[in-house]
Amino acid sequence: MARADAAVTPVVAPVRAAIVTGAARGLGRAIALELAARGEQVALLDLDEVGTAETEHLIRAAGGSAVSVRVDVTDEGSVRGAVAEVAERLGPPLILVNNAGILRDDLLFKMPVEGWDAVIGVHLRGAFLMTRESQSFMVQAGWGRIINLSSTSALGHPGQANYAAAKAGLQGFTKTLALELGRFGITANAVAPGFTVTDMTRGVADRLGVPFEELVEREAAATAVRRVGAPEDIANAVAFFAAPESGFVSGQVLYVAGGPQG
Repeated sequence: MARADAAVTPVVAPVRAAIVTGAARGLGRAIALELAARGEQVALLDLDEVGTAETEHLIRAAGGSAVSVRVDVTDEGSVRGAVAEVAERLGPPLILVNNAGILRDDLLFKMPVEGWDAVIGVHLRGAFLMTRESQSFMVQAGWGRIINLSSTSALGHPGQANYAAAKAGLQGFTKTLALELGRFGITANAVAPGFTVTDMTRGVADRLGVPFEELVEREAAATAVRRVGAPEDIANAVAFFAAPESGFVSGQVLYVAGGPQG
């Protein structure tokens, strides 16, 4: 006799189309490389066309499959067009990694409205628009993976009221997606990195007026494993949530931060 759940288990192609936003560099590039190495066809979405071309070259040189698509994640029309292009070129996007992000750090009393709006727009509005546009393909397939990039800053960080609010908001967004979309075979999870070596964190050192190496040493000393993160650490966590084997894990926030968080 067949198992009760056999009839509702979707047949998912072994190679899926995966969208990674903010794929031109940093965490987005590492995530795209990891997903491609695991056999996914990766759509590299970013405003930085030079950066996505470099990421695409790295993936193809390693034998993977990737396409670059320009998008402004804060613009509804741009998102709609980009997702449609991915579906046309690679097939329905069944994996979505909302990684695009920016920093506009400042203490609250000095933070301009433009700095607040820009960060909330890219992180929260961008994730909302990308997810809303992509989820219909996942629903139709009866299978999907949504991974949002949060941060330990969601727990609070001086000078990052905008960034902390956006990253905390992504956690609530993730848990709601898990509840709404789970019945369609779609999981939604968040990865929250701690201090990780990227161009963005190098920019933090510049704003603080300290050598990057000094900042890294300070952050490593405050971490249980006594080191800071590498982009590959985050990429591995994202790949776990994107895998078919992770179908019973949803609505979770995984802090990849070298020690207890949350």
